[in-house]
Amino acid sequence: MTEFLKAIGIANPAGTGWLAVAFTFVVAWVVTWRFIPRVRQFALKVGWADQPNARRLNKEPLPNAGGLAIFAGVVAALVIATSLRPILIQEVQVQVLAILLGGAILVLVGFVDDQFGLPPLFRLLVQFLCALLLVAVDIRFQAAFGTALDPFWGVVLTIFWVMGITNAINLMDGVDGLAGGIAFITAMSLLAVSAQNPQWAAATLVLSALAGAALGFLRHNFHPSKIIMGDAGAYFFGYVLAATAFLGNLKLTTVFALVPTALFLLLPILDTTQVFVRRILRRQNPMSTPGKDHIHHRLLARGFSQRRTTLTLWGVTLAANLLAMAVQGLSPLVILVSASGTTLLLGFTVWRRLSAAWKESAA
Repeated sequence: MTEFLKAIGIANPAGTGWLAVAFTFVVAWVVTWRFIPRVRQFALKVGWADQPNARRLNKEPLPNAGGLAIFAGVVAALVIATSLRPILIQEVQVQVLAILLGGAILVLVGFVDDQFGLPPLFRLLVQFLCALLLVAVDIRFQAAFGTALDPFWGVVLTIFWVMGITNAINLMDGVDGLAGGIAFITAMSLLAVSAQNPQWAAATLVLSALAGAALGFLRHNFHPSKIIMGDAGAYFFGYVLAATAFLGNLKLTTVFALVPTALFLLLPILDTTQVFVRRILRRQNPMSTPGKDHIHHRLLARGFSQRRTTLTLWGVTLAANLLAMAVQGLSPLVILVSASGTTLLLGFTVWRRLSAAWKESAA
């Protein structure tokens, strides 16, 4: 067992570090899973729900406050884990707190936008400020082009990356289970990478909590969905994934150095890019123009069901993440264990959700 743990990148199998990561995952999973029914009940009572319309797939009011439960699950897991094992160095603590603070701000803005609507420029401004928060604690791209402007380009690329990924995950949230599954698969893959290096403790801890919360949310969100994450959850997932993706102090010597990191989020990036290009060519505002021009809309138009659409795009996401892990230099064993664990956990969650749905329909 010890040799196996070492083979998959755990430097000290006899220690408690890897157990703390697993514990964080489980706590986030359970808290989110158990908290969502209460959030759903309250949301329906006060009217926090998406109403059916021509753009949405739901046929009845669907609670959109799932992001609150996701955030609560992540925070609870991190607080409990660090209380039981308070050994993180100060720099790591600051990085985790900065990610949670930026994430909390975006959860609040996303939630207000879900219920009342906010101007796109205001949302972009808040995302810009949250990206600067990461730069302030040195969570950023480290440009190494050999010019006097390297610090400036590092900041620009960081802001572009954070804002881009935050919005890309949000734009993928159009089919039951899709955005949550993409977030889970990506978090698990990035977790496999960050776990290989003890210096990336902040990323490992945050990603374990994020993956657990995503899985707990999917227990209620796979079709037929009982609740959706809304902008609050999508912004939080996107922001945290964007931040942790370069917590390993990524250095850029060329623009192409972004490619290995971008592979983890290839599907959201490609989808958002094609939507922006198409809307600009039609002389439409890509930020405020609604439409059914995303990849999942195209699959639905071809006759795919919501479940088949979600499972297909989960498969594409997993394939891109396997490639990303290989490019990052992970061993075939680590990639296999990560892929197997991700697939089994998703399969178990889907099975439990469908079992519950069948029981509800039979009652």
